[in-house]
Amino acid sequence: MTHPAEDRGLAPQGKPLKLLTFNLQVGIQTSAYHHYLTRGWQHLLPHPRRGERLDAMGEVLGGFDIVGLQEVDGGSFRSGHVNQVEYLASHAGFPHHYQQLNRNLGRVAQHSNGLLSKLTPARIEEHRLPGTLPGRGAIHARFGDGPDALHVFVAHLALSHRGRVRQLDYLSELIQPLRHVVVMGDLNCTPDQIHAHSRFREALPLHPVRPPLSYPSWQPRRALDHILLSDSLEADRVEVLEHLFSDHLPVAIEIQLPDACRTSLGRA
Repeated sequence: MTHPAEDRGLAPQGKPLKLLTFNLQVGIQTSAYHHYLTRGWQHLLPHPRRGERLDAMGEVLGGFDIVGLQEVDGGSFRSGHVNQVEYLASHAGFPHHYQQLNRNLGRVAQHSNGLLSKLTPARIEEHRLPGTLPGRGAIHARFGDGPDALHVFVAHLALSHRGRVRQLDYLSELIQPLRHVVVMGDLNCTPDQIHAHSRFREALPLHPVRPPLSYPSWQPRRALDHILLSDSLEADRVEVLEHLFSDHLPVAIEIQLPDACRTSLGRA
């Protein structure tokens, strides 16, 4: 007999759910600090090999169940008018995707977050995160119904400490009443800085899983990309993947869901 959640892309009972977060820097190949200067034009202008890079990313992303994307373009001049969220969903075999447009520069650039999923979301919401400079956001996807639904947040936080504090405060309000929660994305801060934020730590009690170093991709020294779990979710493994052109490395995790959560997903 087929488990009811298998039709929605969820692994059978006892199998882990595979998650990945990736700041793909709109497909710019970066492997040294001086590339920020010499290749910075690619943030505004198209590059003939950007499609090849997306294809290579899609080959890797297709091995996961849920993927959170940051610094992805929504289909402007610089990306050759390709919506990179849609493209990766199609190329990697994700039946569900969502693009959150956070900073709209018209035809020049469409700064976005993205969600790719093999599970069927019951609901997706987007949030504009507070900050001095507009353009930061979070996607909230709910899988299943009721108190045992799985909630996945994809976020890209501010560079400034003050901005991140306000944004973590905002996320804390959303997360606090929820039971099974994943927060993933480029949070632009270290694990110690996250744990120092008492309000967020209380809203999302975390496993003592040390995230791997993910930035810069060519010589990782800082853990800026995170997959954070509520204490109801069990992490099997956490790792960074090989360099996929961006200045960040993808971070992957396998998690075990509690039976009640799997049952909720099966009913959705």
